[in-house]
Amino acid sequence: MSRKIIYFINPISGTRGKEDLIKKIEEKTTLQNIPFEILPTNAEGNYFFLKEKISNENITDIVICGGDGTVSQIAATLLDEDIKIGIIPMGSGNGLALAAKIPGQIDKALDLVFTGKAGYIDSFYINATFSCMLCGLGFDAQVAHEFAKQSKRGLLTYIKQTILSFIDVQPWNFEIINKGKSFTAAAYFISIANSNQFGNQFTIAPKASLKDGLLDIIVVKKMSKLRFIWAVLQQVLNGKINDHDEKTFHEKDVLYFQTNKLIIHNLDAAPLHIDGDPSHTSKKFVIEIIPDAFKLIQPV
Repeated sequence: MSRKIIYFINPISGTRGKEDLIKKIEEKTTLQNIPFEILPTNAEGNYFFLKEKISNENITDIVICGGDGTVSQIAATLLDEDIKIGIIPMGSGNGLALAAKIPGQIDKALDLVFTGKAGYIDSFYINATFSCMLCGLGFDAQVAHEFAKQSKRGLLTYIKQTILSFIDVQPWNFEIINKGKSFTAAAYFISIANSNQFGNQFTIAPKASLKDGLLDIIVVKKMSKLRFIWAVLQQVLNGKINDHDEKTFHEKDVLYFQTNKLIIHNLDAAPLHIDGDPSHTSKKFVIEIIPDAFKLIQPV
């Protein structure tokens, strides 16, 4: 089957980088003799027009030049479509691309669009809102909300906001219900992960797989701030979460378990992020895996 590609590019990205990207897309895709179109992303995340366009124009591939939030918005629209999704990572964290081993360099990521293999990956719903990779309640969501307000993006800005948020952070109270069992926890944050990545090569869920039909749940409990730093750096970001059995589960500073569905009662209205983008919080979250949600172009 012949291919036809739509590339989505953020129109407010840096002019120099955007022009270079467009030039490479035009040159490389033309060399492949593949028809293509370049469209702008939109701030509202409204891509419902794509369904009719895909049908009318026989589109086979959607390639997203952006970050996890844009990937999530477009993938959510295309859940029922037989379409391949590619990523050219251009976000602040690029967690999904990193988890799928998609190269960070534009040239290599673009080459992968032509040489890679599309395979199904999971996603999940959180209160009927789609997430392709990771959502969080608490500290990391607080950072996401503050980061979104900044005029400058990038890793340095993110680190600065993390430090500023850490100074004032206090744990939030949650009730978590998994497989009929309930427990409460005062926690700095809860991560619900389909990917092993926070982004920027920080591993949040070392056991996570994009296609195992399971979500990885990480609960970083109340402790001293010094211990909190140690627990996150050693146990979470470096992928060194230790296994523990049912008997010692609640004694740990960091709780880690896998499930396909759970309920979280957000007792203190902790802030929420979905795929790195700030989102409206709720008092209750029903979270459920979507097996084989969409086809992602990945290395063979």
